[in-house]
Amino acid sequence: MAEKAARAGARVLEDRYRDSTLEPELKAEYDYVSEADRESEAAILEVVRGAFPDHEILAEESGRVGSSGAEFEWLIDPLDGTSNFLQGLPIFAVSIACRHNGRTQIGVVLDPIRDNLFTALRGGGAFLNGRPMRVSEHQSLTGSFLATGYPFRARQALDLYLETFRAVFLEARGLRRCGAAALDLAFTACGTFDGFFEFRLSPWDIAAGAFLIEEAGGCVSDLDGGERYLETGNVIAGPPGLFDELRELIGTHVSEDRLDAVVPGTTGETEGAC
Repeated sequence: MAEKAARAGARVLEDRYRDSTLEPELKAEYDYVSEADRESEAAILEVVRGAFPDHEILAEESGRVGSSGAEFEWLIDPLDGTSNFLQGLPIFAVSIACRHNGRTQIGVVLDPIRDNLFTALRGGGAFLNGRPMRVSEHQSLTGSFLATGYPFRARQALDLYLETFRAVFLEARGLRRCGAAALDLAFTACGTFDGFFEFRLSPWDIAAGAFLIEEAGGCVSDLDGGERYLETGNVIAGPPGLFDELRELIGTHVSEDRLDAVVPGTTGETEGAC
């Protein structure tokens, strides 16, 4: 059902991609939304709510809908990489996760332009277009090929981020910023990227991609190595050896408390895995 919902949203995005009639709107400073986001979300919600009317949903554009406190919760990003999409840059995705009693059970990230479908089922592994996938075998930060994202929603954290970026940049072979966190996480899950880190994302950006990494044999945590990444929006991910080195290096420059002092976040607990 998650795949069916993702494909429903993706069809909207394919139809509206490079549509000159789309007019971006500002939700917040430098944070855009368009009719394509809303139409994709509506198509996804129609599938999910039609099949599971009693489930709770947290979607980027609609917020929380459905039964509050339900056992099942869906986290939906109908268009991750809106700025890329609006600019005509073909790096964006649909991201859907389903959780049961606070634990992710299903993750789907769909790259519509290249028709790459990343899926994971708890205990069943992770797959790219139906074939098993694993995180990178590169276990060292030295010489690694990493992905990141700038904290555009939390610009007060820019100095902390740049300090961290510099330290990682000096160790890595390459460091890329593609502008779609769900897709960055998915490509980390399949080993294209060796690892990933970013600050102040939203839960719908993270949930599916982080689960893909876990089911593909990798590790995901917040800045302190804890399990609150969906709440804090701060993510470090990669295969076990590289993950340990990356988390240790990042920890010498920024922590959850230090980032909260600059850009207040939220608290809570969720799963993490290594």
